[in-house]
Amino acid sequence: MEEVKVLGAWPSPFVYRVLWALDIKGVKYEYIEEDLMNKSELLLNSNPVYKKIPVLIHNGKPICESTIIFEYIDETWPHNPLLPKDPYQKAMARFWTKFCDDKVTVFAKVFLCVGEELEEGVKESKEILKIIEEQALGGNKYFGGEEIGLTDLAFGWLATGFDIFEEIVGVKVVDAESFPGLHAWIHNFRNHHLIKRNLPDDKLRTIFVSKRDMYLASKSASD
Repeated sequence: MEEVKVLGAWPSPFVYRVLWALDIKGVKYEYIEEDLMNKSELLLNSNPVYKKIPVLIHNGKPICESTIIFEYIDETWPHNPLLPKDPYQKAMARFWTKFCDDKVTVFAKVFLCVGEELEEGVKESKEILKIIEEQALGGNKYFGGEEIGLTDLAFGWLATGFDIFEEIVGVKVVDAESFPGLHAWIHNFRNHHLIKRNLPDDKLRTIFVSKRDMYLASKSASD
C-alpha cells in the first residue's frame, strides 16, 4: 500500500499546487501542516538543504520543490497527465511554468508597495499579464488546451488569491476588459470540480492584511 504525505503550510500557493496535482491524479494523501516558526524534525530531515515546504513524501522518500514534485507526480502516476506527450508542447509547458515562478516577485509589488512603487508594480504586472494571455494562454480554455495541466497549476495563485490582493490594495489589475482570456481562465480554473474542493478559505484575506501591514510597518521603520 502506497503512503503519500505532503508537508505544507497554509496558505502557501506552492503547497496548493501539489495538492491540486494529487487531486487531479486521484492520489490519496495525508496533509501535514507545518509551523514554519517551529519546523518539525520531519520537515528538517525531509528537506535538510532548504528546510522549506512543500515536501512530498512517497513511501518514505522525500521530494522537494513544487515544480520537481510536479514532474515526480506525473511520472509516478501517469494517468490524467499534467504534461503533454508531444515534446514541443511539453517544453512549452515547462517554459511557461518557469516564467510564472520567475515573475512572482513582480506581482508581489502590487501587494507590498504603495505610491509610485505600487504604480510601477501594477504597470509591470499588466505587461506580464499581456504576455501570458497572448502567448501562453492563446485563447484556450486552459493553458494546456481543454484540460488542466502543469502550467495551470503553476499559475493557480493568480486565480485563487490575487483578487484578494487587489481588494486590499484598492487596484484592479486583472480586469475582464483588458484581459478577457485570463478572466475566463480564472473562472474556469476556480470552478473545476477538482480545484474548487481545495481552495484557500475566507481567512486568507485576514492573513494577507496582517502580512501586508507588518511588511509596510517594518519597511517604514527601516527607512
